This record gives sequence, structure tokens and C-alpha cells, in this order.
Amino acid sequence: QVQLVESGGGLVQAGGSLRLSCVTSASIFSANYMGWYRQAQGMQRELVASITSSGGTIYADAVKGRCTISRDNGKNTSYLQIDTLKPEDTAVYYCHIVIRGMDYWGKGTLVTVYS
Repeated sequence: QVQLVESGGGLVQAGGSLRLSCVTSASIFSANYMGWYRQAQGMQRELVASITSSGGTIYADAVKGRCTISRDNGKNTSYLQIDTLKPEDTAVYYCHIVIRGMDYWGKGTLVTVYS
């Protein structure tokens, strides 16, 4: 069973930055897809950003230009850098990975942005 552990969330003032990390218990070298999702209270989970094994990236319109997703295969870790944080970025952020056709999710890390 592959386990994902997110970290880096917290309480931050609007305009600040956070770097979220997701450590995977298995090698991510062959992971076709890694993504970060978020779920605000009372809302559906939504994609924030994703990255493929070849480095292709997709960003949600809400974070485009403020967000960078990356992966370090040697550390089995993906990262999500979010700058110029806004109160509407407040959510639980989840890491997602697809390895050999199997989906795995982390338990999430809470990001709270106050103005």
C-alpha cells in the first residue's frame, strides 16, 4: 500500500506564501501523474495543479500565475508552491498520485489564509 503524507500547511496572512510537500512511500519515478487538490469547507474537491512524468503541468485558473507544482523523483516527493495567498485559498490540500494505474491519496494538510 502506497502512503502519501502532506506537510507544510498552516495559518498564513493574505499575500504570503506556502510550500506544501507530499512524501510518497514508494518510488514515484514511474508515476504517470501527480496532483494537488483542495477542498474548502462545504465545497467539492477540486484540482489545483498536476504534473506528469514528462513534466507537463496543468493549473487551475484560480491559482494560475501564483502556483508552481514540481516533483523530485529522487526524494519521492512532490511540491506545491503557492504565492500571493488569498483567503479563498483556504482549504484542505490533498496530494494525489497514480502509479501503474492505481490511485493513491494523502490525508491532507490544512491551509488557512486570513486577511
